[in-house]
Amino acid sequence: MTDDARTARLQALEAELLAMPPVAALGLRVASAADDDRLCLRAPLAANVNDKGCAFGGSLVSLMTLAGWGLIVRRLAEAGEDADVYVAASEVRYRAPLYAELAAVAEPAEGESWAAFLAALRDTGKARFAVAAHVPLPEGGVAAECLGRYTAVRRG
Repeated sequence: MTDDARTARLQALEAELLAMPPVAALGLRVASAADDDRLCLRAPLAANVNDKGCAFGGSLVSLMTLAGWGLIVRRLAEAGEDADVYVAASEVRYRAPLYAELAAVAEPAEGESWAAFLAALRDTGKARFAVAAHVPLPEGGVAAECLGRYTAVRRG
């Protein structure tokens, strides 16, 4: 895929995310997709601050969940698949307060295969995929981490 095509897909993904009013309130932006297996979303601390002056836990989990969702949506689009993606379950751990911009990085969970996911969707019209996401701390370490399980259902 060319850099122009990748940029266009990321811009389309950002527009799709921002069309949801709660997501727009986060101030979210698609920061990068260094390769096909990662997606990074960012949001400003000022729009996501809690009463202690650090990142609100609900914003952290929202950003990680959306990064996982966006990773799958982007991969489906690249594969030419028309499917709805739903969050089925998630496990979140908050590790440390974050006093800086929020950045959530999502990638396939250990043992996941895009090929198997796409084959299941093509064969049955439904497929499941797990994504590991985390929010890094600027000084190193992790503010929060999430294991999200998503379901894709073919449209039509």
